[in-house]
Amino acid sequence: MTTTSTVTDSAGLSVYNPNANVGTGSATMDQSSFLTLLTAQMQYQDPFEPVDNTEMVSQMATITQSTGIAEMNQSLKSLASELSGTRLGDAASWIGKSMLVQSNVAVPDSSGYYAGQITLSGASDAVSVDLVDGDGNVVKSIDLGAQSAGEVAFYWDGKDDAGETVSSSALQVKVNGGTTSQVATWATIAAVQSPADGSSSKLITALGSYAPTDAISLM
Repeated sequence: MTTTSTVTDSAGLSVYNPNANVGTGSATMDQSSFLTLLTAQMQYQDPFEPVDNTEMVSQMATITQSTGIAEMNQSLKSLASELSGTRLGDAASWIGKSMLVQSNVAVPDSSGYYAGQITLSGASDAVSVDLVDGDGNVVKSIDLGAQSAGEVAFYWDGKDDAGETVSSSALQVKVNGGTTSQVATWATIAAVQSPADGSSSKLITALGSYAPTDAISLM
């Protein structure tokens, strides 16, 4: 708050000056400000009626307690942040679930199924997805037919027409007949890693390590 004061005229008399600006006050007081005020109070106290020692100690205890509570609240906020959804607490509950992440590599889940999702930039009359092994051979071609722009899911049980398992390894996803803005696949979360440096937890999958925020979808 701005206050007014007095000024001294040429005759040495103090006169009231309504325009004098002597600064603004503070709505809060920390421990340092309190000690400064207390020191000033002791310097200008009445020597015949000094500040009572018990009152002084009580005032110092009050400001110290208030500062301690503020510091404790700040520590609790920091702890709560570390235990948020990106930390170990919630992430551990994801173990065993499947997450959809941006990747052009598909891996089988516990049932042997390959699954993913492509996002088409525009409509197409004939879309297909090829699953290719490390040697460049097309292990499976999935015909998706005519599709509108947007998200299109695909899956394969890892078996041939005779019901025999023909693949159980990672396969590259190649899209034919359409332009895609994103290719994503499903991966099972096997474990959660909590870095020693206190950074966000990592979800361990057969596709690699991901942050919880990398999950497009979860099931």
